[in-house]
Amino acid sequence: MLIKIYLYFFIYAFLGWCTEVIYAALIEGRFINRGFLNGPYCPIYGVGVIAVVKILMPIHNNLFLLFFGSVFITSIIELFTGFILEKIFNHKWWDYSDKPFNIGGYICPLFSLMWGIGCLVVVDKIHPMISELVSFIPDMPAIFILNILTVIFVIDLIATVNTIFKLNKKLERIEELSTVIKKTSDELGENLAAGAINLAVKKEEIEDKLYQSKEKIEEKIEQTKRVVDTDIAALIQKKKEALEHKKHALNKELLETNIFGQKRLLKAFPGLISRRNKEALKILKEHISKNFK
Repeated sequence: MLIKIYLYFFIYAFLGWCTEVIYAALIEGRFINRGFLNGPYCPIYGVGVIAVVKILMPIHNNLFLLFFGSVFITSIIELFTGFILEKIFNHKWWDYSDKPFNIGGYICPLFSLMWGIGCLVVVDKIHPMISELVSFIPDMPAIFILNILTVIFVIDLIATVNTIFKLNKKLERIEELSTVIKKTSDELGENLAAGAINLAVKKEEIEDKLYQSKEKIEEKIEQTKRVVDTDIAALIQKKKEALEHKKHALNKELLETNIFGQKRLLKAFPGLISRRNKEALKILKEHISKNFK
């Protein structure tokens, strides 16, 4: 029995991945490797369908109870999965906040109802065929296949988790550089303003000395202006160089984003929201959208 359940998990995880890819292709007009992991499987579908089949199969003839039971079970699984993933990785992987009557952005009636309809089709039409197919597979070949799939799945999971932690570090680095760039830019503007005010004050101080000759006043004004202009120009140049250095560092961080795992995750979850580095994630998404279509 456990062997069959495990086979069901991988079969429905694969079919769920196919569903996600087809949906993304219809919306985006191109292939996107959807799903949390790199391989062709979405575990949440495997868990969801198994839960529905095992819990609701006794009442599968009552379409009303089957539908609403499916909506309830799959919604709980999606809510729990979204919440746990966000707490572990500090990212909200999907967000239904723009949908009416959503709960925390994790679930919403529209997609919950779609889950319910999908489960009706699975329980009534698809699962009987899958069950019959699985029943023809002997235990030994099934165990061999499951061992291979499990090894691949675990390696994929470890690689994905590692990729996410690297992505988090990258976002933190981008956030730091963006903050420094903004601070440097603000300092440049403040120095420009201070220089202009200083020049105006010096000019007024000189003009107030009415006892000096007009020629001396003009000469002093011009001399002060040259000194202030030189100081401002040097300061501006220094700040510009610092700003360019920080921008170069930021661009380097972005260019190094051409890593399969990170790029795939950001494309697979366009609604991804970072709890800690929202601005950095926005910059990274824009960079990938522009350079890695």
